[in-house]
Formats: sequence, structure tokens, C-alpha cells
Amino acid sequence: MLIYCYIADLVLGDPEWLPHPIRGMGKLISFLDNRLRGNGGKWKERIKGAVLVFIVVGISAYSAYLFIEISRKLNPFLGNLAWVYLGYATLSIKDLRVKVKAILKEVEKGSIIKARKQLSKIVGRDTRDLNKDRIITATIESIAESTNDGIVAPLFYLILGGPVLAIAYKSINTLDSMVGYRNKEYIHFGWFSAKLDDIANFIPARITGFLISASSLINGKRIKESFKIMIKDGRKHFSPNSGVPEAAMAGALGIRLGGPSTYQSKLCKKPYLGDKKRVLQPCFINEALTISLIASILMVSIGVVLKWLI
Repeated sequence: MLIYCYIADLVLGDPEWLPHPIRGMGKLISFLDNRLRGNGGKWKERIKGAVLVFIVVGISAYSAYLFIEISRKLNPFLGNLAWVYLGYATLSIKDLRVKVKAILKEVEKGSIIKARKQLSKIVGRDTRDLNKDRIITATIESIAESTNDGIVAPLFYLILGGPVLAIAYKSINTLDSMVGYRNKEYIHFGWFSAKLDDIANFIPARITGFLISASSLINGKRIKESFKIMIKDGRKHFSPNSGVPEAAMAGALGIRLGGPSTYQSKLCKKPYLGDKKRVLQPCFINEALTISLIASILMVSIGVVLKWLI
């Protein structure tokens, strides 16, 4: 059924008309965030942030379990359909490609303002002052990170524990993206979400790095350079996980990623990853997407083989 989840995402993506569990998680997090955050010191905020995590992850995972079990009791086929639907909902392969292609289209047209607007849909940094090169590098960084968060990690947890575990992972990841900030408002309230996301992504991020390196070989790119940069620069990032796939992608493409970025008008001095061996071009975005797609195929193939062996 893993293959069906993968194919469903390639075909459907994330259309607005289709009910989606991740959007439901987002609404639940916003609802609880407005009612729990604020009016407390460091540890009170951290405790309330932990309560938020337990509620969201608990409701998400248990709802997924009930949905599958109730569907299965009604009809075995409906149970399988529920399994595939929830598994598909954790993946973001087509959605990533659609959003990235929209950015690339504007970059190639020279519409920098429109490209910044499209980029703001997939990154958390401020985009209003980015030039063409920074838009390209930010897009490639997002592809590398999303290859983990939206593809490899959900597949990892689908293989490990089915849709219930994959939904639990996505709830953790969504919490981190919504409240796991290091700013004044969320530094304590989002601390538990951020730390839990670091733990949940520790193994998948390293699998993603290796898959990106392997995919670069299949795509005719620099597997040795990709692996070397991943080992050398992957640990430089302030995130224990994001730097691994980003460094692997930088090495595969022969470019430098990272560097200072602005988040909510505050400068963040992120380290550089990789070496400048090629002149940056918009077409590198397509190369990164191809590497990401191959990595997803490799991960699904590994999952199918493991399921067959077990």
C-alpha cells in the first residue's frame, strides 16, 4: 500500500477541494495557540507548550487510528482505502514541485517581485529584499529540507508504523513550523515542539542526506562531492537536521547554500554550506527537483523491499 500512497500524491498533490488532515492540524494548533500561549514565565510557557504538543499529537494519531479501524470494520476495502488516504496525506511530492515550478517560472521571466511572493509560500524567511541569486539558493535549500520533511521522513514513519505513526510525525513537524520559532513570542512556548521535531527528524534527515548523494550519482552529478560536503558542512547548521540534506544538495550541485537570512526582520547569521564550483543558474532548481524525485523513488523502493522481506 506504500506504493499506492506514493502514486496518489504524485497524481493528486494537495488540492484545496480535498479534505486534508494536515490543514486540520494547522487549525487545531492555531486554536490552542491562541488560548494557551502568553501570561507566564519561562517554565510555565514551556509546560503549556508541552501540553499543546501532547494534545495535538494525541488527537492526530488517535483520530487516524479510529478512522482506519472504523473504516476496516465497515469494509476491509474501505480500511485499505483509509490507510492509503492517510498515508498519501503525509506526503508532499507533487505539492513541492508545483510550488517550486511557480517560483522558477517567475525567475526565468525576470519577475523578481512575483518570484519573492511565490517563494514566501514555502519558506519562513523574509523574502521582500532577496535578489535573483538569493531566491534561487533559498528555493534549493527549501527543496533539500522538504525532501526530508515532506517526503523521506513521512515515508520512513509509514514504513515503520503505518499511517498512524506518519500522522503523528506530521503533527510534530507542523507544530514545529507553526510554533517552533526562536523569537520572543515562541522561544519558550515552542521549545518542546522544536526539540521533539529535532528528535523525530534525526534519523530521517541523515537518510535523506545519503539518498540525495545517491540520487546525484543517478542524475549524473557529483556523488563524491555531495557526500564530502554533507559530512564536512552538515553539522555547521544551527539545526541538527536541516544542514544534512542541504549540504548534500549543495555538494551535488556544486554550489554554496546558506548564509545570512532575515526572519521576521531579524538577521540570522546562518553558516555557508558547500563550495562555489558552478555559476548559479535558475536551471539548478530543476536539477534539485530531479534529485529530490529520485531520492523519493529510492526511499519507496527501500520501503517495498523491507516490507517484502519482513
